[in-house]
Amino acid sequence: MCLPGSAKTDILFLSCAAGNATLLYTLKSRRRNPIRTWVVVLLLVACSDNSNKPYVEFIGGGFIFNYRLAEADYGFVVKPIRRIPTGTILEAQFENPSGGEPIVVRDTAKFGRLQYVFRTPPVHGVKANHDYQVHLRLLDPADKHVIASYSRTFRSDVDQSILPEHPPVVGPGYQRAPPRGG
Repeated sequence: MCLPGSAKTDILFLSCAAGNATLLYTLKSRRRNPIRTWVVVLLLVACSDNSNKPYVEFIGGGFIFNYRLAEADYGFVVKPIRRIPTGTILEAQFENPSGGEPIVVRDTAKFGRLQYVFRTPPVHGVKANHDYQVHLRLLDPADKHVIASYSRTFRSDVDQSILPEHPPVVGPGYQRAPPRGG
């Protein structure tokens, strides 16, 4: 910084606290330096605090009834809203339609990933117009403590009883399945 009264005065004050970025930038000079201006702008962008935003948001999900395979499953898709630390464990817990222990599916956060898809293996006992709860937890990879937790419900419009007991076809083509028991 130059002495008061000199022809050139530079004052740069940058504060980032609790998501509020404050900038006091004064440049008195015969020439403005565009590089310095861009550095200040980049510092402000880097200071933006998004700690109040959720890590992810649900962007889709529901039940899938595959008549051809005589199977049903369900799942959901989340997209990151803010940066998830690399290595973080994303753990999805699905309510089991047939009762019993929840179905757990895990994935690991990777830098730059645009979405995470979670699907159950085939499930049984899906009832129409019943809410099924899912929970997503983000776990620290070192000590497994919960970083964030989210919940959502999914509802099927149809009952699993609409599916055949056995797959009606086999193979990649639509060849009829051989008769059972004979």
